[in-house]
Amino acid sequence: MKRMMVFDLDGTLAESKALLDSEMSSLLGRLMNVARVAVISGADWPQFEKQLMTQLPQNARLDNLSILPTCGTKFYKYAGDWQKQYSEDFTPEERVRIIEGMEKAITESGFKPEQTWGELIEDRGSQITFSALGQDAPVPVKKVWDPDFAKRQKIKAILDPILPDFTVRLGGATSIDITKPGIDKAYGIEKIVEILGVEKDEMLFVGDALFPGGNDYPVKECGVDSIMTRDPEETKRIIETFLAVTGESSD
Repeated sequence: MKRMMVFDLDGTLAESKALLDSEMSSLLGRLMNVARVAVISGADWPQFEKQLMTQLPQNARLDNLSILPTCGTKFYKYAGDWQKQYSEDFTPEERVRIIEGMEKAITESGFKPEQTWGELIEDRGSQITFSALGQDAPVPVKKVWDPDFAKRQKIKAILDPILPDFTVRLGGATSIDITKPGIDKAYGIEKIVEILGVEKDEMLFVGDALFPGGNDYPVKECGVDSIMTRDPEETKRIIETFLAVTGESSD
């Protein structure tokens, strides 16, 4: 029996940058009554607050929830309020190298978009993220830009030799995430083990990028049982199955 469910956010619990819907909120509230829950995403803490935290049921067991922003490069747990456990931030020199390398790879790939919505490159402190259409692009436009990840695989292939000493992963609908070497979602999983005392064989991970190069793939590689989901609707069915196995009832 698993003691903990770990989730990606965008494309898994909610559409890209969208709020949790009421059904997902209710399911997560029920899940937090019977198991520990963690969410590891490329999003930074403010996005988690807007997209996830404000949508949870008022009586949610926040002490059973852990938040790992920017692909596990940060860790927050609840003890009366949200407390940061660590943050693996870049140095100023690393930031300059990464942004310059990313700009070069985007230009060489030929995939620079004609129309954008917001910033293309966002510095999240412990992660730098490229969003191909901008941070605020509409979800329908984002979903059709690179549904098979082929465009971003090409950008990543150019970027890897430019930044060989950093970790480059694909995630979300249009994003590429760059972190310090070895600091990825598997690192976040190891921190869950260290901080919460939950072993990897006691976890079940659900994400939409569980393929080589995807930012969920390191979780699978590090030995956590993982399920690849198509979208939040399928994730709901996975949670319902977990709840049924535990005997939890919505009554």
